Amino acid sequence: MDKSKSLLACCSGVLAACIGQSAQAIEPGYPGWTMPPGVTIGSNAAAPPPGLYSFNQVYTIQATLTGPGGAANTKLHLGSAAFGLTWAPGWDLLGGTYTATVVQPFTYAKLGAPLDDHRSGMHNTYVMPAAISWKVADSWYLKAGLGVGVPDGSIQGDTGLDSIGNPWWTFQPNLVLSYLNHGWNITANVSEEFNTPNWKTDYKMGNVLHLDLAATKTIGKWTVGPLATYVGQITGDDSSSYYHDRIITDHFNVISVGGLVGYDFGGPRLNVWAAKDINTNASGGLSPDRATIPEGYKVYASFSFKVF
Repeated sequence: MDKSKSLLACCSGVLAACIGQSAQAIEPGYPGWTMPPGVTIGSNAAAPPPGLYSFNQVYTIQATLTGPGGAANTKLHLGSAAFGLTWAPGWDLLGGTYTATVVQPFTYAKLGAPLDDHRSGMHNTYVMPAAISWKVADSWYLKAGLGVGVPDGSIQGDTGLDSIGNPWWTFQPNLVLSYLNHGWNITANVSEEFNTPNWKTDYKMGNVLHLDLAATKTIGKWTVGPLATYVGQITGDDSSSYYHDRIITDHFNVISVGGLVGYDFGGPRLNVWAAKDINTNASGGLSPDRATIPEGYKVYASFSFKVF
């Protein structure tokens, strides 16, 4: 499956539901990242043949909030479905091949006691208006693109974070490097989220770094291989008078490992992959520190096919 497709399906932004006014790992009501870690797994940096491609991705997280915050040990159950299209017109641009992608995610999330919160709705649309793929050497490919999270999702409440959508824009430059040869797909996908301030509170999240790694092997119609993911906040937040200039989160880090199984139906393709969090931490600027972050496991399934 084309990397940009998966990247955006990632936009399932699903985690925007890891919510709870007491779970202050970042601005209350926001989980800390727009793109859930691991959504790009199974893709690569090579551009697909010319055509229009459809992909449908579902995602779930089963986790427990962990960290110094008072909401630690709260259970989180989340499900998301994303529907997207990738257009590959076959155009040459800057010496590479151009593609564009759009994804619309929908999410449901539930937090257990003591927060007892549940939400559902449309997350922000994710658009990658341009991605360019280059063949840089024998069997080596490089792709660069820019994704944009459009604040058109379900936005409610005084802070805009009482539902699934985010009341700010997200800009996400992305770089992918792949080795593709003899059935091997060894891919590193790195991107960074830059958020504009929340237009309701003027609070601004720090930058969030993503790294997805996978080494899969295709034998016949089957594909298998290990994977690892990282997501972490790498710059500090900028607070506002709405929160009396308090910084709610300093930083967080989540490292996960898992595996992928895929099957080629002779055009349409199904990939299923799962990852378990093996190292998580979060620290907050509030005193006492009330930062939390989800720790558990994630499962994805993605079905993609060429429309024409």
